[in-house]
Amino acid sequence: MMKIIGMRTVDGPNVFTYQPVVVATIDLEDLHERESCELPGFNERLVEQLPGLREHVCGKGHPGGFVERLRDGTYFGHVVEHVAIEIGSAFGVGNFGKTVRSARPHCFDIVVQSRVHPVTQHLVRGAADGVAAIAAGRPWDVDAVMSAAERLAAATDLGPSTRAIVDAAILRGIPWTRLNDDSLVQFGYGSRRRLIQSTMAETTSGIAIEIAQDKSLTKQMLERAFIPVPRGRTVRTLADALAVFEDIGGPVVLKPLDGNQGKGVSVGMRTVDEVTAAFAAAQQYSPQVLVEETFSGDDYRLLIIGGRLVAASQRRPPCVMGNGRATVAELVSVANQDPRRGAGHEKPLTRIRLDDTTVACLAKQGLTPASIPASGQQVVLRDNANLSTGGTATDVTDHVHPDIRALCERAARVVGLDICGVDLVAPDIAQPPGLRAGIVELNAAPGIRMHVHPSRGVARDVGGPIVEMLFPAGDQGRIPLIAITGTNGKTTVTRMIAHAIGSSGRRVGMTTTDGVWMEGRPVATGDMTGPRSAQAVLTDPAVEVAVLETARGGIVRSGLGYDWSDIGIITNIQLDHIGQDGIESIDDLAFIKSLVAERVREGGCLVFNADDAYVMRLLDEPRVARLRRELRLFSLYPNHFRVRRHIEGGGTAYAPRNGWIVEYSGAAQQRIIEVSEIPAALGGAAQFQLANAMAAAAACRAYGLTAEQIADALRSFDAQSQNQGRGNLYRVDRGYVLLDYGHNPAALEAVGRMGARWFGRRFTGVVGVPGDRADWVIAESARVAAEAFDRIIVREDDDLRGRRRGETPRLLCEAISRRAPARECRTVTDESTALRTALDTMEDNEVIVVFYEDLAAVRHVLDSAGATPATRVDPLQIGADGVFREPRRA
Repeated sequence: MMKIIGMRTVDGPNVFTYQPVVVATIDLEDLHERESCELPGFNERLVEQLPGLREHVCGKGHPGGFVERLRDGTYFGHVVEHVAIEIGSAFGVGNFGKTVRSARPHCFDIVVQSRVHPVTQHLVRGAADGVAAIAAGRPWDVDAVMSAAERLAAATDLGPSTRAIVDAAILRGIPWTRLNDDSLVQFGYGSRRRLIQSTMAETTSGIAIEIAQDKSLTKQMLERAFIPVPRGRTVRTLADALAVFEDIGGPVVLKPLDGNQGKGVSVGMRTVDEVTAAFAAAQQYSPQVLVEETFSGDDYRLLIIGGRLVAASQRRPPCVMGNGRATVAELVSVANQDPRRGAGHEKPLTRIRLDDTTVACLAKQGLTPASIPASGQQVVLRDNANLSTGGTATDVTDHVHPDIRALCERAARVVGLDICGVDLVAPDIAQPPGLRAGIVELNAAPGIRMHVHPSRGVARDVGGPIVEMLFPAGDQGRIPLIAITGTNGKTTVTRMIAHAIGSSGRRVGMTTTDGVWMEGRPVATGDMTGPRSAQAVLTDPAVEVAVLETARGGIVRSGLGYDWSDIGIITNIQLDHIGQDGIESIDDLAFIKSLVAERVREGGCLVFNADDAYVMRLLDEPRVARLRRELRLFSLYPNHFRVRRHIEGGGTAYAPRNGWIVEYSGAAQQRIIEVSEIPAALGGAAQFQLANAMAAAAACRAYGLTAEQIADALRSFDAQSQNQGRGNLYRVDRGYVLLDYGHNPAALEAVGRMGARWFGRRFTGVVGVPGDRADWVIAESARVAAEAFDRIIVREDDDLRGRRRGETPRLLCEAISRRAPARECRTVTDESTALRTALDTMEDNEVIVVFYEDLAAVRHVLDSAGATPATRVDPLQIGADGVFREPRRA
């Protein structure tokens, strides 16, 4: 009746919401074009099974709004969305959902906010199955869906310790990224990033961890520092264990030398038989066993972070209270029904296990799991009080005696642990330690859920001190982040900015359409403008500044790869990509690209193209205008009304005047660089490159570079080596060849305007358009080409993008012929052959523009033709015979 045919996860801010989401594409099949009110009894059965739906507001603005929509009739994709939100409320799904028509027929994209993607994906599938079942009148076991979701959450969600640290970082505005399916988390970006694995930080000494894992060595180091520790020795054989027991006298503790979480630990062993059994239990986890005296008193865990005590808990072993009717096993089962108990560490408490260790503990009390304790009889189920084996904890932070506080802080210092769990046994933590009290163990990566979720007492924010240790007050772990988007020019602007900031001595990570670059070196090739490549830059601890080209495709499919930027640039918004990803208009493109502007932090800077009406309209959008940011404009026209108005209001803008790029800031003016000194501008003919240079200058000034630094960078920005494939000019035997990546009407028009400045020359275009553009966009590209070029050679991309072979060239040629019937136009589908054809038929002084797909292929053709890089097209002179000729070269 309906089926999910695809699902993807989006972690960063996206076109739906700023939170992570799951996007499911669902085929409604028989329910397509049907509404909820058309199926008798459907609404009643649905709400009866999920009463919480009555509280859903939907678009009505009041509780019950969704039920009204059901009665009035709504499509079933929308119903699945609300069911997923309702059953996901217990798992942090949130209350955001959206359903939109998919590009596929009969399909909708259901978007649901997500905290743990595997859980949300399961719930969306369950919601679709449930709606289909209810629509068909079949039973739906929603409890089974929820139970499976709970198990999945336990296996995939962050544990309470890691979650406490993450939540503390979120409160501080520190970005975070989960790096694996376990507890490895990155906080911050680039050179300011820090890693944690559960409660172990990258600042934690590896030597200290090894010391803490060796309980015998830990005791030695503490003993040397006159810190009280229990007497004992490490042994490998039962005979040696019994010898230590005889020497110390009971009761003794036996534990694996390098164990954790209380596994294999036996406390209070008083007889040879007990020691024998405890030794066997410990050797299941380590060949070496520590046998030591038992301090008298209560069991405490004290948490030391950054050298200071932040929390303390009194731990008690798991126990049950008899009622005179139930067996021990039955009492344990009842205790495990406590919703705070989980199978592992996913909840505040852990379920109590009835295992051999429990049986041995019961035996010492003359009981078995089948025994029926008397009413009021307390039955201890384990000798140790670890939470991981079912123990409980009471917060005692406010009662710690100063001497005990100092003792525990010094113990952590002695072994070098910056995050340390100190296990202390003492009669009373509010009193100085006595002779039979002391430290029994130090723990690296200690669990902190007992402090965050104590069984009794005050909950402590211990995640906060860990974050504060990693990021002192005021530090959010961020590096300068500059994001660039737009239809045309964004790659060049990205490269110019990265070059300028890199030239100032900073280590820059850059993503572009052509790859990822670290410190000026390529580390990956291909279109790297999505969130994955951004994360590659932001996870590299060498990166001091991130400059990220951020393209439409990545935004639509996967969102942004960061949470906030410092500077956001929109170069322009022009006709392109219509027909892709549900994009039907330039307004749709503007909405997508506006996300880059929306996610510039408060106090950051927006760099907008004043010449582009679609870009400037974004300033009126509430989602862009809601935060206070600086606005810097750039324009090719110094007298543009938007520029004048902005400057008069005290704003900053960049525009050319008298051959210079000038910064206008209120009444002040500052020259940046002469246009003729910018190689990429080709002597000023490439006005689109001039616009790119001004956008880069605006961003670099907002970043903090001086005008002189920017001028030096633009002068040294070599188009051939640092801006490959973007307006690269070559001299060939009879004229020039320009390589450019333009593939939309605006790009073709910009190059056409440049060609008009080179009068007296034939201007040839080798043109191709991606096949996934709408027919009318292809026709518009053809119209612009027909007006821009004297002759046109149409080529075809190797990647047909869903078209038939030869279909796109045919559409181009037909549209060119309609616009300019006399225009020379031929089709040479192979890109390299098309360029060779143009070169073979080249006239003197001709300029050939190649809008390429494969840069390496066309450069190979140019190399074979002996082409050499050029920085400008020399002007022609009119000879006595009236013929245009280039001046003689010296």
